[in-house]
Amino acid sequence: MTRLNMKAARWFCITVILLLCLMTIAQAQVTTHTGKLPDGATYLIEVPTNNWNGTLFLYSHGYVTPGSPNPAHDVGDPLTRAFMLANGYALAGSSYATTGWAIHEALPDQIAVLDQFKSLVGSPKRTVAWGHSLGGIITAGLIQRYPERFDAALPMCGVLSGGVATWNTALDGAFAFKTLLAPNSPVPLQLVDITNPSANLGLSEQLLSVAQQTPAGRARIALGAAFSDLPGWFDPLSPEPASTDFARQEANQFLWDQQVDFPFAFALRAELEFRAGGNVSWNAGVDYRKQLHRSANRKEVEALYEEAGLDLNADLDTLNDAMRLTPITANRKSVEYLEQNIIFNGQIRIPVLSLHTTGDGLVVVENESAYRDVVDEAGNQPFLRQKFVSRAGHCTFTPAETVTAVQNLIRRLDAGRWPQLDDDVLNAEAAALGSLNVVPPAFVDFHPAPYLRPFDALDECGFLSEDRQCRDRFDFFRDR
Repeated sequence: MTRLNMKAARWFCITVILLLCLMTIAQAQVTTHTGKLPDGATYLIEVPTNNWNGTLFLYSHGYVTPGSPNPAHDVGDPLTRAFMLANGYALAGSSYATTGWAIHEALPDQIAVLDQFKSLVGSPKRTVAWGHSLGGIITAGLIQRYPERFDAALPMCGVLSGGVATWNTALDGAFAFKTLLAPNSPVPLQLVDITNPSANLGLSEQLLSVAQQTPAGRARIALGAAFSDLPGWFDPLSPEPASTDFARQEANQFLWDQQVDFPFAFALRAELEFRAGGNVSWNAGVDYRKQLHRSANRKEVEALYEEAGLDLNADLDTLNDAMRLTPITANRKSVEYLEQNIIFNGQIRIPVLSLHTTGDGLVVVENESAYRDVVDEAGNQPFLRQKFVSRAGHCTFTPAETVTAVQNLIRRLDAGRWPQLDDDVLNAEAAALGSLNVVPPAFVDFHPAPYLRPFDALDECGFLSEDRQCRDRFDFFRDR
């Protein structure tokens, strides 16, 4: 997210160009409200002037790197905006009061936007939460913490494993990278308690580039990638590498690390640590041999190790020995901060349709498995549906795919039951949207692997003796 895939950027430039005439038409029919919330966050509300259908979509935007501009957003892309407004939907959203891992501010800010909407426009008949990336976890957090305010939700490419699991998973990959590729670096690579984010990131990227030059380095990069199931597909405009093309898969994982993931693992983690008052992640007790055995990337790692003439078992022993000798432990209060910002308890009582690309290397598709598991354990399977798009990239949905998801979620609200969500049907519906198709629709039947380091409210409560008291901390659901 800190640096965009240039081909993906071209795709979205094409999207903007296609929209120019549509934007002019939609803008003439829209009433816009802007303003500032008491905590400094700004908001944006757009309502069709003549044909509002009574439904409001509250949009939660993704991660904004500290120091970057942070305007309010009420939709993910301009083509989707034009369609939604033209078809009678109101849009709203805030900037959040801060950037970075801003969930603590985002949740109340988004509710404040709903209050502003009621004051300025009136009470909507239905309110749908939706959002991308960090906005996906915020969307799921909103319906968990404020269920009475929403009728449905559409989290897209969302961090649905929750905050603790996400940062633990990032730590596993970083730990393997440092232990195997930079154990004796003259300047120590910091995994947690990062004191100089820019220098730490620069060091990690230098070490990564050196490792990529040798077969042994590439094998170990792949092993680190396997601990988060990092996909071997990077370019959304290129076909997915063959299942046995391990060299291309590793080359793509290197690009994910270099251009997207290492900035979070080795620099932006510091922003979260500052918020939380200390380290939020741990690897004490992790068995890295078992983690690789469960990884979707195991065969790739085994093949690259064999090609490089490396002993995979020896490296796994090195990781487990390093973990036992100097385990990374978390600050309990800091973990509690991240639990509240946020982990999930599976308590949903409204329709939730999630959407994810299969080749997402920032928020891996296995996040959907983690969310499905906690919802299933809570007994709320009927409320959740998950759909997948066969494409590389983070949040690289076309406007047509997004609108198709919206339309099917609205059908679920109207009918009280889920419509047919077969992929052939969804692709036909998306194709019928014409100019909203930047590339052909690619809904696909897909079943993500299990999430490797899950941590939800039920996991947390398993560590404590006062089980009911613990669960109450995360039981934000109240009967509507």
